[in-house]
Amino acid sequence: MPVRRLNHAVLWIRDIDRSVAFYTEVFGFRVDHLIPGRAAFLSAPDSLNDHDLGLFALGADAPGPEQGRVGLYHLAWEVGTLGELADLGVKLNQLGALVGASNHLVSKSFYAKDPDGNEFELMWRVPREDWPSADSGVRPGPLDLEESLERWGPDLATGAAAGQST
Repeated sequence: MPVRRLNHAVLWIRDIDRSVAFYTEVFGFRVDHLIPGRAAFLSAPDSLNDHDLGLFALGADAPGPEQGRVGLYHLAWEVGTLGELADLGVKLNQLGALVGASNHLVSKSFYAKDPDGNEFELMWRVPREDWPSADSGVRPGPLDLEESLERWGPDLATGAAAGQST
């Protein structure tokens, strides 16, 4: 029985209220269930899941994730349009959460960290017909968002947002 897709992620965090505020503001998630001070379950707009993200509080003194240690590196969340990705990049930068940007050739991505240092990727999937061939010699590199917006425009929906299978 093969795996179909990731249904939800669960993170250990320090403070429920702070994390809920971050994920609802940045991602537009809605709160499905809240256990004050202990846990929250959030969903993306139009999600059919009972939750897409679970948050469990450990308390203010809990150590944060450490780069170079075994564990989760990041989660990647897909947005529907390149314009949405651009808007999120501005918001993440304003919040001081943005830590990187990349052109993966098959996707355009921003990397950021939540208030507890959990890293995540927000990505827009390039239309499949525009993916380079394996022998093209083209390699991933820095994100040129302006060039991408000129090529595809801010409103092109791809991937799951356009109803394609993931």
